[in-house]
Amino acid sequence: MIPREYLKKIRQIEIRTNKLAQDLLAGAYHSVFKGRGMDFEEVREYQAGDDVRNIDWNVTARTGVPHIKKHREERELTVMILVDVSASDQLGSGVQTKKELAAEIASVFAFSANRAGDKAGLLLYSDKVESFIPPRKGRSHVFRLIREILYYRPSGRGTSLKAALDHFNLVVTRSAVVFIVSDFLDAGYERALRVTNQKHDTIAVSVFDRREMELPDVGAILLEDAETGEVVEVNTADKALRARFAAEAADTRARRRKWLQKSGLDIIEVETGASYQRELKKFFERRIRRAGR
Repeated sequence: MIPREYLKKIRQIEIRTNKLAQDLLAGAYHSVFKGRGMDFEEVREYQAGDDVRNIDWNVTARTGVPHIKKHREERELTVMILVDVSASDQLGSGVQTKKELAAEIASVFAFSANRAGDKAGLLLYSDKVESFIPPRKGRSHVFRLIREILYYRPSGRGTSLKAALDHFNLVVTRSAVVFIVSDFLDAGYERALRVTNQKHDTIAVSVFDRREMELPDVGAILLEDAETGEVVEVNTADKALRARFAAEAADTRARRRKWLQKSGLDIIEVETGASYQRELKKFFERRIRRAGR
């Protein structure tokens, strides 16, 4: 039984994100993802007009007669959403935390999948896999995914995307559309991410908060690392220190973005408290242009 206050929050998210999935992204979702998943159906002899790129050269060599592989579009896709629930995900300098933003973004993808008749599943991770919900269909299932993101209490504080991807690659054997929703404040996951992207259509959703990019001018303060618990005293009245912090944060973000792009991933960057609709729309527009549709 979902507590009433939880249900109210989930329904608020449903109203905002389901409308977006319906009005803005329904056609884009179908155009970008439908038709990408193909099931093998049969091998048959080549006929005039067949696409020569579909020739099965092994069967052709064995029989001496040109054969092609025939595929059919999958009836449904599997959408998997991997969400970072480490301690740094609790940060939020305004009206929204990174966890709350992650829940909204994930619900857009889940509702879009549901409206298209596709399955959606969820994997939550910190420095280990916290929860895995197999992909299913239905509005009540989407509700469960949102609830899990918002109210799951992780036992780990750190972050290991590598552990999450290793587990995901082991249990999800069928090709899927994979959204990784994280601040990507981690290291050592590069090889696992490449392996995932080779098999699945993988999209990085980078979530950040303004306070990670700049320090406010409020004098001497204590800053605590949410994941390690380390505490340092910082004099934010020091203009040079604030400038150095902002420059290093911007450089780190730019290098992360460059590496993800170099690895062949699409990136959606979203900020807490800001409108994410435009970033989602830009992502789908890029995909549609790339496909030449």
